[in-house]
Amino acid sequence: MDIGVLTVALAGESQEDAFAYLEEQGVGAVELGCGGFVGDDHLPPETYLDDEDAQAELLELLDDHGLYISGLSTHNNPLHPDEETASEADAELRDAIRLASQLDVPVVNGFSGLPAGGPDDSVPNWITAPWPPEHSEALDYQWEVAVEYWADLAAFADDHGVDVGLEMHPNMLIYEPRGLLRLREETNERIGANYDPSHLIWQGIDITDSIRLLGETDAIHHFHAKDTRVYDANAREKGILDTAPYTDETDRSWLFRSIGYGHGEEFWKDVVSTLRMVGFDGALSIEHEDSLTSATEGLEKAIDVLERAVFETTPGDAYWA
Repeated sequence: MDIGVLTVALAGESQEDAFAYLEEQGVGAVELGCGGFVGDDHLPPETYLDDEDAQAELLELLDDHGLYISGLSTHNNPLHPDEETASEADAELRDAIRLASQLDVPVVNGFSGLPAGGPDDSVPNWITAPWPPEHSEALDYQWEVAVEYWADLAAFADDHGVDVGLEMHPNMLIYEPRGLLRLREETNERIGANYDPSHLIWQGIDITDSIRLLGETDAIHHFHAKDTRVYDANAREKGILDTAPYTDETDRSWLFRSIGYGHGEEFWKDVVSTLRMVGFDGALSIEHEDSLTSATEGLEKAIDVLERAVFETTPGDAYWA
């Protein structure tokens, strides 16, 4: 297992400077944004797609710094009820899959997207309860839209030999593990998880149990190392569905935190051990979104914790068994 970094946190740095900095920190892998909400500062598709010379230069630069690409990211909403928005998201996602195939990158990460609650609506609608009955009807409609789209996209990904890692994220149709498994079953096994514990922690989902659940079918395609801290004093008063701005830290029920500041080292060692149990040996890609510290400090503190948590060798023979 390698420690990786989603380089969006270093978007203000050039490729060369970002890769050199990560090499200095002992990082082994990078996850590069190439569209959607995460931007494309370090991998603009128009520069690299179908351009073998540009791709060769990128791979050489990565090799010079001892890095490889764990995944590409283009987080957007291909199920948006606005046709232009959905079409743009779909194009970004397909370009990312094509580029991943050309760069020999195994996975493209993104969101499931979220449809409207019905064919005449214009705004995505996250359904959080089955009642009143129109909400259940809206959810049924959303799944029809999602399965039709993702079955086609999954076939496209399979044609290019690339997995799709969906980040389970509230305000998207797929926000928890059972929903992910349902979509995987109704499409194909190219659809899996970009497992990000930070979004599951505040929902009350047990991290190691859900890793085991998804690991039963090898449904974890990529992993985001990102933490969350629930602040009970606020959560007891207003619950965990919190619309306060992320930068209004004192009023929020939960915050994204750097690794080690939401949960301690023991927790992350348990996560790493469980990932190994289910056969995941990819990178732990750090995503910095901690508003209480800078990107570089957040990344460096996360690297420090994960360096003590990851295993550097393969298991030996169980001579005691």
